[in-house]
Amino acid sequence: MKTQFAPYAADPDFSRGRLYDEGNGAVRGPRNPFQRDRDRIIHSMAFRRLRYKTQVFIAPESDHFRVRLTHSLEVAQIGRTIARVLRLNEDLTEALCLAHDLGHPPFGHMGENVLKKALKDAGGFDHNAHSLRILTSLESPYPRWPGLNLTWEMQEGLAKHNGPVRSPNWALSAIDDSFPLELANWPSLEAQVAALSDDIAYDNHDLDDGLRAGLINFDEVVTQPLIAPTWEAVRKRYPNLTKKRLIAELIREQIGRMVNDSLDETRRRIANFQPETIADIRSHSQATVSFSEEMAKNERRFKKFMYEKLYHHPDLLPIADRASHVVSGLVALYNDNPQLLPEDWQENLPDNAVERQRHIVDYVAGMTDRYALKRYQQDIGAFDLT
Repeated sequence: MKTQFAPYAADPDFSRGRLYDEGNGAVRGPRNPFQRDRDRIIHSMAFRRLRYKTQVFIAPESDHFRVRLTHSLEVAQIGRTIARVLRLNEDLTEALCLAHDLGHPPFGHMGENVLKKALKDAGGFDHNAHSLRILTSLESPYPRWPGLNLTWEMQEGLAKHNGPVRSPNWALSAIDDSFPLELANWPSLEAQVAALSDDIAYDNHDLDDGLRAGLINFDEVVTQPLIAPTWEAVRKRYPNLTKKRLIAELIREQIGRMVNDSLDETRRRIANFQPETIADIRSHSQATVSFSEEMAKNERRFKKFMYEKLYHHPDLLPIADRASHVVSGLVALYNDNPQLLPEDWQENLPDNAVERQRHIVDYVAGMTDRYALKRYQQDIGAFDLT
């Protein structure tokens, strides 16, 4: 039985297709285009590398801290839940959630800041655009086309899941030139759900990890407007539970509150807006998937709290500085000694200076945390992040 999508959902039967025609002979199994996109992401090397890429803690010693892979899986779980309730396409939503962090370099935002500086005279670096570079050219497992040849809707969603892109960088502009993605418009609701699910996941799961690591003061957490009502409700409901178990329940309850708030606000906007097609969603003047005004305000305040108390914690900053040193050292090493690049990367090394620098950054950006440290230790010298 065919799934009954909302009229403004992304319907695989009406996909705009792929850049390269694959022909009927390339279809394996009873899967629609968005299911195939999802499966291509799951089977990609870039997805596997997320297992060893930083979420909050660099090369975490504890098996219980999250990495980019587990974060992406958690985002996908939240995204599918929201998409199902709103009668959107769950497969496209899941694929976007799973792929949204593929472009992160080693050591997360610390590594990204280094690569931005490395490409300051070559157009800069952006992890979101780099995700699309990976999927459209850098990873090419198929014999007849470069990249994974994902659908237009998948590429559009990755390019714009955070909203319209008014000033695309060089990487995104090149992709848009070959397969125009209507960057100035809003993306599908599936992409908007993926972006909101990312916020819900990392707000709560980074809090969970920060508390587990003992880096965040719990008494300060529960004074935050985003958290305080949930904590009071949980504490009253389970007055005899230990603090450890109450915190676990707090995280679950908080995710539920944020999901329900986004569903209520999105339904309200859809009722007021009354879109009839996905084109209406794309041409709308604002996001359709959103938190309520109060939740959005409190969530922004909570993000500021997390940056001050966790992401810029004094215990993490020295490690972040050393991680940045590793990435900058590797970029400098390959600029001066391109013969140290793997053979296939040497063979494709451009002569043009700008393209050459981008090529080297592409290689470093694809590294996992542990591989970057291994290469640094092998080719530069002994180094300890801790």
